[in-house]
Amino acid sequence: MSFYKNKNVLVTGGAGFVGSHVVDELIKLDANTAITVRDSKSKKIKQNIENPEKIKIINADLSNEKDCKKAVKNMDIVLNLASNVAGIEYNIKHPGSILTENIIMNTNILEASRIEGIERFLVVSSACVYPRKVTIPTPESEGFKDSPEPTNYGYGWAKRLGEIQAKAYYEEFGMKIAIARPYNAYGPRDKYDDNTSHVIAALIKKAFAKGDEMVVWGSGKQTRSFIYVKDLAKGLLEVCEKYPVADPLNLGSNQEISIKELAEMILKISGSKKKLVLDSSYPDGQPRRASDNSKAKKIIGFEAKEPFESGLKHAIDWYKKKLII
Repeated sequence: MSFYKNKNVLVTGGAGFVGSHVVDELIKLDANTAITVRDSKSKKIKQNIENPEKIKIINADLSNEKDCKKAVKNMDIVLNLASNVAGIEYNIKHPGSILTENIIMNTNILEASRIEGIERFLVVSSACVYPRKVTIPTPESEGFKDSPEPTNYGYGWAKRLGEIQAKAYYEEFGMKIAIARPYNAYGPRDKYDDNTSHVIAALIKKAFAKGDEMVVWGSGKQTRSFIYVKDLAKGLLEVCEKYPVADPLNLGSNQEISIKELAEMILKISGSKKKLVLDSSYPDGQPRRASDNSKAKKIIGFEAKEPFESGLKHAIDWYKKKLII
């Protein structure tokens, strides 16, 4: 029987990109699933949740302690996916607000869960905790080495502090808390906003935009490791179920690709005839990012399944359908 069957599970950020796919998986596992949203009329719910009639929607502002207590009441499991983060430009411009807002949300939902006696809690951290100079592929042991990558400074520190809180609550209160460190996710339902998109979504949008050129920030030599969103959703649930000991596990794929190669692949799959232009006047961000997944494989048996090119095609096909709609 599924660990999640008939459990009352709250997914904060459940209408978002990754959260909506987690919700889809929970419904398949027969969990009684709830999500928090700031606006129950949000378009994201209809766009992103496959079976909205099967979930409970809770209006809650996670920066408000009372809302958090209301949201977690009668829950067995809390999966905390809510966050304030975006692409490199937004992150560079808003380190203070990103840091503060994430700390407040994390603190409120964790403390509310402690008070309510939640059976299991998932902290969704990030590969942004890692510094610029790291071992490639990067093991979990380097998560608190030096300072986080400067272009993700606010978010990186917020996620580090979230992990510290998790460990402290695990040690003091005996809470069963799992920590996942996802790498860059991609796939259907990603954000395509000009100011907040992640790199793959931003490049897909540029491939279909007007004009003859696709302008890409930086030298194009910087590399990233991406994980397909459905693989990540399943991985998050496995971490929460199998390893609730406040010790982080990387969730990524074994693939590493340069941004230049990524842009070329998107142009090819989309059928775009645009010319690729690399603008080195903009920052590269972290030079290399690749996940060491050996710990997650050993402890919970996790491996990403979706081949990168086919996952990219799914993402592009979803965006094309969204354009038609």
